[in-house]
Amino acid sequence: MEHPARAFWLAEPGRGEIRSASVPAPGEGEVLVRTLYSGVSRGTETLVFGGRVPENQHAAMRAPFQEGDFPAPVKYGYLSVGRVEEGPEPLLGRTVFCLYPHQTRYVVPAAAVTVVPDTVPAARAVLAGTVETAVNALWDAAPLIGDRIAVVGGGMVGCSVAALLARFPGVRVQLVDADPARADVARALGVSFALPGDAAGDLDLVVHASATEAGLTRSLELLAPEGTVIELSWYGDRRIALPLGEAFHSRRLTVRSSQVGSVSSSARPRRSYADRLALALELLAEPAFDALITGESAFEELPDVMGELASGSIPALCHRVTYDAE
Repeated sequence: MEHPARAFWLAEPGRGEIRSASVPAPGEGEVLVRTLYSGVSRGTETLVFGGRVPENQHAAMRAPFQEGDFPAPVKYGYLSVGRVEEGPEPLLGRTVFCLYPHQTRYVVPAAAVTVVPDTVPAARAVLAGTVETAVNALWDAAPLIGDRIAVVGGGMVGCSVAALLARFPGVRVQLVDADPARADVARALGVSFALPGDAAGDLDLVVHASATEAGLTRSLELLAPEGTVIELSWYGDRRIALPLGEAFHSRRLTVRSSQVGSVSSSARPRRSYADRLALALELLAEPAFDALITGESAFEELPDVMGELASGSIPALCHRVTYDAE
């Protein structure tokens, strides 16, 4: 028996639409999930919405259950929370997270879903994919007790990193962003806040997540000698310039990339992708993460909302999408 569904597609760069879909009955080892919430990963998804995925990154940027190809038409997304309606007995009725695009119902292998802990509200669990990115970044960064750290860029990823760093003993953490309104979010996360020109310097570590040339330049300026910038921004098809002359070499600074596509080499011998995602969901038991949900709309509004997110007229961190019971 097939089930009717609806899915959000990027029909062409800058224009999304809701399309009807037919979902098959789950087979052996599969689950049928009815979506409760999904989240828009603003940085990546707005780049996709604008058709700005570089051609040489089309394969690397594919989402696990993506349909179609870049630039369009493509069904893209990876922050979905739903309830298992059919499948193996241990999963029936459970709330699960899945790296699936925005769609009302879907069938995936049972191994592709992760049970949301009872301590985590389903509405907050849409942040799991972003917190997973933050976990990987901190595995790469390996902060030490007592480190002086800034997170430059108070977007969805940067705030997730700051929220986790706030739990490290003896660490001084400052969230740095050009938007003064991010001060309220920083306060909710338990870290200090500064505008770029007012940020404290002489830092051991800076995590950069602003996706701007100015932000990465400022990150280098904030480092103490032999300090490290962990670069989390993805720039799509944009080229950026950095001041790698001046004092970059004499101060022995390091810029190191981090990305969620592979488990950090420091954790890889002991942690799998599933372990990392399960850890991210456990960490979301902390209510402070609710500060990262800054907007909400119905699934049917997504074509218009995605355009507003891409233009910046909706100043969201994580924009949550709600689904009617069917």
